Amino acid sequence: MIEENIHGEYSEQEEKMLAGKLYDPTDPKLANRRTLAHRLSMQYNQIPEENETAREEILKTLVPHRGKGTFLQGPIQFDYGCYTTFGEACYANFNFVVLDICPITIGDNVFFGPNCALVTPVHPLLPEERNQRQRPDGSFYDLEYGKPITIGSNCWFGSNVTVCGGVTIGEGCVIGAGSVVTRDIPPYTFAAGVPCRPIRAITAQDSVKNHPELW
Repeated sequence: MIEENIHGEYSEQEEKMLAGKLYDPTDPKLANRRTLAHRLSMQYNQIPEENETAREEILKTLVPHRGKGTFLQGPIQFDYGCYTTFGEACYANFNFVVLDICPITIGDNVFFGPNCALVTPVHPLLPEERNQRQRPDGSFYDLEYGKPITIGSNCWFGSNVTVCGGVTIGEGCVIGAGSVVTRDIPPYTFAAGVPCRPIRAITAQDSVKNHPELW
């Protein structure tokens, strides 16, 4: 039985974090959840993929909000896991990183290539506001905040894509390899670049039926 440590009432700092307000990540409840998620991620990565039962047992605790048929290849790394929601039949290739201090919502049939990252944390731009602070007892902490990420159904992310906090990606989008998504992408759009920008609409003309060399 895997240790369960994700239930119970929200702490004050957890409520602030999920609301996108400045919060203290050293809050004991958040620290415990983060430690559990990091440990479960490591354990998942060490289990051969043919051992589906053991991997699924870990994901029940690490990422409890998953639709049927969602598959995480591994290695994976979640900051919390319990604040991320997957729809049905999603797929993530190698080295999938999810920093979910704010809610991340992913639709159905979303594919992630290798080395993709979903990162909701944001740090203050001014160093005096970003740097660690020291309490009277000598312990250190900092203040940070986050912005949520929403990804519509039927999207495909090429390898090495980073999606930053505060972004909504519409249904049916394709995000080109190596992109850094810093702003919203409208539905059924091919977008790419650093920063990522819309290139063109995806239409029926993009069907593989129009490419006889593929058959």
